[in-house]
Amino acid sequence: MATAWVTGASAGLGEGFARKLAARGHDLILTARRADRLEALAAELRAGGRQVHVLPADLAKPGAVDALMAEIARAGLSVNLLVNNAGFGLRGAFAELDRAKQAEMIDLNCRALVELCHAVLPGMIQMRQGGILNVASTAAFQPGPWMSVYYATKAFVLSFSEGLHEEVKAQGVRVAALCPGATRTEFGAISDMESSRLFKMLAGEAEQVIDDGLRALDRNQAVKVSGLVNAAIAASPRFTPRWLARAIAGGLQKPG
Repeated sequence: MATAWVTGASAGLGEGFARKLAARGHDLILTARRADRLEALAAELRAGGRQVHVLPADLAKPGAVDALMAEIARAGLSVNLLVNNAGFGLRGAFAELDRAKQAEMIDLNCRALVELCHAVLPGMIQMRQGGILNVASTAAFQPGPWMSVYYATKAFVLSFSEGLHEEVKAQGVRVAALCPGATRTEFGAISDMESSRLFKMLAGEAEQVIDDGLRALDRNQAVKVSGLVNAAIAASPRFTPRWLARAIAGGLQKPG
């Protein structure tokens, strides 16, 4: 039976991906920090006939991925699809934001994502099938004043995903980077993005983002920017001087 592993599955896009994949017939492994929310979602999906394994963890902590892989091995599970959705952002002046929280953001958005890919990829290559969907962002395409570290982490995710796509495409494994713009989920409130001009002007719906991501993975499309307006924004740095791209992004993100 196809088993999909969704990280950040307790809310927002992660929860939506879990529901969509269950509807497609996948059994699931759900990971996030909030075990109570994972259990509630798992109960709902089990009622629909799916097998669901809840593996709560803080992926930003060293050793978390190895511990989860050991649990997956003990359960006799094989991961056919990985949705790397866990991540968070912080908005504000870099010099004023907490240094430890910014380091945690790098650990979760980048290091944990790489470790998860490295953990499941050998099995997929051996089976010559499988898929990895890494959730990046339109933030990956330009610098982001007032969210400088977050934007940089998403640029990393995009570059890494494209490289990995090219490495494994001949081995039957699909890798795609999903690049949504501002999206109406819990993420917007936690990151304080809901008060930004960017969010107020352009926030889209999670349903379209999820559908676009899964469709891109089905087609083995290396990069998918969700939404026509977001696609235009993502393409604009190619035709805009970098100083102007920085200024526009800074104006849209600046607090106050």
